[in-house]
Amino acid sequence: MKSLLLSISKINPLTRSIHFPFQIQRAFSTAKSLPTPPNLIVLEGPQDWAEARKWVLQFKDESIPRSLVELSFSRSSGPGGQNVNKVNTKATARCSASAYWIPLWARAALLKSPQYVSSTKSLLVTSTVFRSQSQNIDDCLAKLHALVLSAASAPIKNETSEETKKRVEGHQKAEKERNKMAKAFRSAVKKSRGKGGWEG
Repeated sequence: MKSLLLSISKINPLTRSIHFPFQIQRAFSTAKSLPTPPNLIVLEGPQDWAEARKWVLQFKDESIPRSLVELSFSRSSGPGGQNVNKVNTKATARCSASAYWIPLWARAALLKSPQYVSSTKSLLVTSTVFRSQSQNIDDCLAKLHALVLSAASAPIKNETSEETKKRVEGHQKAEKERNKMAKAFRSAVKKSRGKGGWEG
């Protein structure tokens, strides 16, 4: 048991940081998964948009569990006080950019984001907002969630509903008819003026 505990937590004396291996941390986490996105590399039409939108709505209400990221901790920089820079309160969360819960259609945008690390093909976010390590972890997960949600939502186009289309077409047709009648009326007025009045 002692050797197992030592393997879970590795302290680097040079960086004064604590690293929890991804695989070991997952083994001790409560199992929770995120909705699997549809297998769409590019969103090409109404059906794709609808499927992607459905996943986005599901993902929006979820939170990323700690078990799906690799966490590491280090001392926060900046002024001291309340032991902020004396303990490992800075949190860093990393996950593979090809994780099962990240949509394929969102990856092009994610690869261009500042949070993408090309050397490890992963997304990395950090937080030092709070004086609590646990709160900084939650902040990292919230940032990662917002990043993926934004990238996944951007390519989705809002298709006009069939009812709205018909209503717009009806308005356009009515407007065209009114313009036609107005034009005919103006033409008739001009003709009557040219003849000096209406003929009985």
